[in-house]
Amino acid sequence: MLETKDTAVQTYIRQVSVTYDRRPYNPSPEENEILKNPGTAHANLAPSLECPHGTQSSGWADKHSGHTVLQQHCAYFDADGDNIIWPHDTYHGFRNLGFNIFLTLFSVFIIHFNFSYPTCPGYLPDPFFRIYLANIHKAKHGSDTGTYDNEGRFVPQKFEDMFAKYGDKDGLTMWDMWELMGGQRVLFDVFGTLGALFEWLSLYLLLWPDDGIIRKEDLRRVYDGSIFTELSLRRSGKAKAI
Repeated sequence: MLETKDTAVQTYIRQVSVTYDRRPYNPSPEENEILKNPGTAHANLAPSLECPHGTQSSGWADKHSGHTVLQQHCAYFDADGDNIIWPHDTYHGFRNLGFNIFLTLFSVFIIHFNFSYPTCPGYLPDPFFRIYLANIHKAKHGSDTGTYDNEGRFVPQKFEDMFAKYGDKDGLTMWDMWELMGGQRVLFDVFGTLGALFEWLSLYLLLWPDDGIIRKEDLRRVYDGSIFTELSLRRSGKAKAI
């Protein structure tokens, strides 16, 4: 009943259709040699089968070796590098990414209203609604993909699962994303479900692919934050010509 002669783990039961329809990433021996320990959370790299060493361009991995992948995801909005994100930092970050004023203000409100207090170093809320990157792992919500673990590390297996279960090797369509959100939704988790909806919608608006497919590599670079500066420079006309 194994899927192929090369796979050592049975990942589905035909009598239970959901396990067959949503088969997880089950690496072959050859793929295991490329992507090491995919089920183990990686602290400061976001590797995939196609990019097993994470983001190396522009010295990203070395530059952020002291930050978790979730902290790297937020680093673009911490322009001065003080590990604190003010609402105006988020505002300028979204505007530089090409979002209009309405969506930017809405995003600033949603992000700082919901994520400021969980990241505060003490018990009292921050009067300026700042987000503290040292505690950003505490802002992780439910009904997500599990690609970030509870400490902000990156789990390659969960990242690969998204494409194995809901998309294909090229990426995710909007319909794939909708099915993904439904498949990852946890019962009665209203906050997490709305958070996931906000994040995936923002992601689609940010990348806005011409063919409707969110590319796997683009999504990986969203997770480690390395794509944000590139998009900001490109949309401001400051990106270097290649």
